[in-house]
Amino acid sequence: MRFSGLRKLFWNLAGITLLGTGIAGIVLPLLPTVPFVLAAAFCFSKGSPRLESWLLSHPRFGPWIRDWRAHHRVPRVAKIAASVTMFASCSLSSIYLALPWILAPWISCALVAAWLWTRPTRI
Repeated sequence: MRFSGLRKLFWNLAGITLLGTGIAGIVLPLLPTVPFVLAAAFCFSKGSPRLESWLLSHPRFGPWIRDWRAHHRVPRVAKIAASVTMFASCSLSSIYLALPWILAPWISCALVAAWLWTRPTRI
């Protein structure tokens, strides 16, 4: 297999893994969906135009991806869900972690939330 074939295989495997993780996030409460689907679309754009096209035309995921690519907007529901799950995850980690490690999840999630809420909102 040539180098370009290996590169496409890598991108496709990464895309499938990310898409699977995003789909799992639909039913798992602490796992986000949107970021993984966006990352999967990026990977498919490098590895498989057919899979990228399928994602872009998907009735549930397609609008998120197209809107992100065009305007870098995030759906309000995704912002709220991400914020709630980050808060829940940090709260849960506070039970098990000792100082100073307890600060790491809170600081990380605060930075992610700040970045997320500064993105334009898609209603």
